[in-house]
Amino acid sequence: MAKSWVNSAERIGSDLHLELSGPGSTRAALIDALREAVRSGRLTPGTRLPPYRSLAADLGVARNTVADAYAELVAEGWLTARQGSGTQVAERAEPLRPQRKHVRVPVKTPPRARGPRHDLRQGTPDASTFPRAAWLASYRRALQEAPNEVFGPGDPAGRVELREALTEYLARARGVRTEPGRIVICSGFAHALRLLSRTPVLRGTLAVEAYGLPFHRELLADAGVRTVPLPLDEHGADVSRLARERAVLLTPAHQFPTGGPLHAERRAAVVDWARARGGVVLEDDYDGEFRYDRRPVGAVQGLDPERVIFVGSVSKSLSPALRLGWMVLPERHVADVLAAKGEREAWVSVLDQLSLADFLSSGSYDRHVRRMRQRYRSRRDRLVAALAEHAPHIEVTGVAAGLHAVLRLPPGTERSVLKAATWAGIALDGLAEFQHPQAPRTPGTPGTPGTPKAPEPSEAAVPAYDGLVVGYATPSEHAYGAALDALCRVLPPEAG
Repeated sequence: MAKSWVNSAERIGSDLHLELSGPGSTRAALIDALREAVRSGRLTPGTRLPPYRSLAADLGVARNTVADAYAELVAEGWLTARQGSGTQVAERAEPLRPQRKHVRVPVKTPPRARGPRHDLRQGTPDASTFPRAAWLASYRRALQEAPNEVFGPGDPAGRVELREALTEYLARARGVRTEPGRIVICSGFAHALRLLSRTPVLRGTLAVEAYGLPFHRELLADAGVRTVPLPLDEHGADVSRLARERAVLLTPAHQFPTGGPLHAERRAAVVDWARARGGVVLEDDYDGEFRYDRRPVGAVQGLDPERVIFVGSVSKSLSPALRLGWMVLPERHVADVLAAKGEREAWVSVLDQLSLADFLSSGSYDRHVRRMRQRYRSRRDRLVAALAEHAPHIEVTGVAAGLHAVLRLPPGTERSVLKAATWAGIALDGLAEFQHPQAPRTPGTPGTPGTPKAPEPSEAAVPAYDGLVVGYATPSEHAYGAALDALCRVLPPEAG
């Protein structure tokens, strides 16, 4: 019967697993096991083997047995032995290559798919601008100052240092009213949705804006949450259409993707609705820090912390790779969310949490956001100027805030422009893909000449027009000019 042996790491500094099996002496079995380990590539050239005494003790064999096995393999060229260097796998020893009886036909590796030459998709910041030096400084401080208990199981709500830093920052920058005990750390908005869908908060029917991320709707559908669309106009989502729903998902600071804040009267109205219905408003503050041509819009949560769940992350301000987000919850929902999160699963790295806490409290986050706000405003201005010069007939909207703009296209041209963009190596998003599938479309845009009469409340219609959602944050600085030139070349000409 084969025996498995593992030598002691504290004696030789590494582990070596050997199977001693087969008839014959222990010495022969050991030689075969070592030879097979080299043949298979498990012991690579240059690997240092345990000393005789250590391996003999672990295998329960005589020291001379190991010495004889090593000596024979040295003579055969499998191993080398030098004074002061111990016994090592010989550099010329090669792993065993299985012999095949049939002719081997070379298999060509399929070429790696080429990415777009110009990435103008929405949703990601310029990766080249990540503040590496400042983040590294925060990470080092966090690691050096972290108490020992940081490396234990931890708190499912997240590190208190980060929750305290967020309490101060969100109150100052976003007008959020909260305390550390009502913040739960998550990995982003999608993670927050998954957690909330496991609680009574998002069970049943959820009202959403007629335009939004399909991924979020799919995530909710998979969790058994039915979504119904609210129409949009120049004042944002028409919350007067809320009916029997008990929850509504909004992007009130900057409607995604059409742009524009939720009007003040509607912000107050949706809070009044939540109070009257015993419902909740889910506020997605996906790019709340980036405002250019108007005063910052505070969080709806500030109007009633017991009726609004505020969700934010660093995906747009720093990087989606960090997977750091937060939920600011009404007190009555904290326990349910923590129960859904679990004791050990779906946690964000504790060291990343501590690093973000330091990044916030040291002022590095504010400095980075201000710097990026200037950079992205310049990007926005360059986009608007390029369109004014090369395609003045294309209307650009939603540019007072955020990291993307909407380009309104002539009717019936969205698909052809997207196809032309693909051929030109441009990655773009069409406006139609963000529309809720149950939202009927009406021609025209509210507030513009020729707009038909507003639909009846039961219709929940949204204005229909072709468009592009252009992300101006994604390309690196040196690539942005070429991306704008390529975009202008694929836009449809002015109708004659």
